[in-house]
Amino acid sequence: MLEIPDYPFRAYIFDCDGTLVDSMPKHYEAWLASLKLHGAPFDFTEEFFYARAGVREQDVVMELNEQYGSAIDPDAVAESKVEMFLKIIPQMEAIKPVADFARSLEGKFPMAVASGSEEIIVRGCLAASGLLHLFPVIVTPAYVKRGKPAPDMFLLAAEKLGVDPKECLVLEDGQAGIVAAEAAGMQWAFVPRTLR
Repeated sequence: MLEIPDYPFRAYIFDCDGTLVDSMPKHYEAWLASLKLHGAPFDFTEEFFYARAGVREQDVVMELNEQYGSAIDPDAVAESKVEMFLKIIPQMEAIKPVADFARSLEGKFPMAVASGSEEIIVRGCLAASGLLHLFPVIVTPAYVKRGKPAPDMFLLAAEKLGVDPKECLVLEDGQAGIVAAEAAGMQWAFVPRTLR
């Protein structure tokens, strides 16, 4: 069940992957294929993947390189992962309880998406799941200096929505996003993987 804090929020900011759209298993498959293509000498576990939900791909690869003493090209891995993922975007479906909540807010409150994925992926996933029209504001790491867990994307989304950060609710499935929301001074609602 989606638990929303009891507070008169004036705007809502949603993560995309794993929050609005059930895309995380497909992202994991694309990660594995891209890392294999680039000769990654380490295991990329599902546990590690979910622990980094919302973090920019290049930052994840840099962390793995540091952890394992490898030199995999972060940009090359991210680019091939995006290419692989774009091919399967038409398969994406909304996470119904969260999508229904977003639809219930349409025309009543401003809404944005703040996602660690590239904008082409975010827009594609939202379009495939019938949600793109709900979100006039989409913020990705390309628009800020620091991605999640820094608060930059959420603060920019609030600014674009014209709402004080304290009056925004963030809906997130990733720890990095929750940390970012707290750093932005925003309340948050956790979207568990079991909510489908």
